[in-house]
Amino acid sequence: LMCLPAETCPDPEIPANSRKLGNIFTVGHEVHFVCDPGFELIGSETRICEKSTYWGGQQPYCQKIDGCSSKPCLNGGTCVEEDNHFLCICSRAWSGKYCQNPTNSHWASWTNSSFSRQPHCTSAQGSIQCTCDVGFQMSGRDNVDECELYQSGRLSRICMYACVNTPGSYRCTCPPGYNLGPGYRFCKDVDECAGRQHNCSQDELCVNTFGGFQCVRPECPKTRHNTSYVKTSPVRCERNPCPVGNKVCAQSTSSISFHYQSLVSNYTTPHVLFRMSAIRQHGDSLRFAVVGGRGRRHFGVQRANRLTGELVLVSPVLGPTVLEADFEMTEYDKRVLLGRYISKVIVFVSQYDF
Repeated sequence: LMCLPAETCPDPEIPANSRKLGNIFTVGHEVHFVCDPGFELIGSETRICEKSTYWGGQQPYCQKIDGCSSKPCLNGGTCVEEDNHFLCICSRAWSGKYCQNPTNSHWASWTNSSFSRQPHCTSAQGSIQCTCDVGFQMSGRDNVDECELYQSGRLSRICMYACVNTPGSYRCTCPPGYNLGPGYRFCKDVDECAGRQHNCSQDELCVNTFGGFQCVRPECPKTRHNTSYVKTSPVRCERNPCPVGNKVCAQSTSSISFHYQSLVSNYTTPHVLFRMSAIRQHGDSLRFAVVGGRGRRHFGVQRANRLTGELVLVSPVLGPTVLEADFEMTEYDKRVLLGRYISKVIVFVSQYDF
């Protein structure tokens, strides 16, 4: 056996008015750049050492921030333009030049020394940076805890889900049902249905969801008032011919189809979930409506054109939960019902927002 040197990238150039986080330059590791206060990062905030031993991404640089246009005040602070500078007016719970320090700061727990000061921290361009007053220097471990440094919110997450600090670097993890994607920071959903990683029986359908899967078994309505249905496909039921003179059967639903969708938690709305169309119009009127389901307050209906209606998600939904909508299309001619068709739209909402 013999030991071979690890492949490494050259020491990356540090832009002016910035500092570099990370000191491991072997293939697969990342470094991060943070601009000094008053500057914003242009280019790649994170660069990864590729197998070619070159750094991925674009060489970044720090551009000076001009006044309130860059929205420098954090945590709800109000920015006021002054001569050649700006002033942040902070809410009662925050202080500091950028309203970056909580008034009941937890920073004091870092040290018990009376000869200490709270660091001044600011968040900009997806990163957090801290500086000390004149005459003081940052104290703590030599290893930078990137996970702690980048924990202030969705836009500044260094990892999409969870971050684990390691000596000189960090690694990202994903919840069950996800794998790390390219770049090792983002989580990609695993399609258990396509990869046959499910336990659905032969008479069930597998529906992939964000972070998992669901086994479903669409069922036709039971016979009632001499109205019966037959399954013409795994996701469609058709009404059998009605007895002569049975008006109840004639006015019942002609066909029922089942449609399954997956959404992440808190998905941006409005969002068109489903479209229902008539191939051709036999009567003089088409109507679309939600006539049943679960979570109906989250649904709305709109017309896309003369023959098409759209089922719309009108408000964000926090998961995990399941929404159902009975989306109906009815056709009339001179106020006489010609046909009634229902699409059952079932939406599985994940507990995750990715």
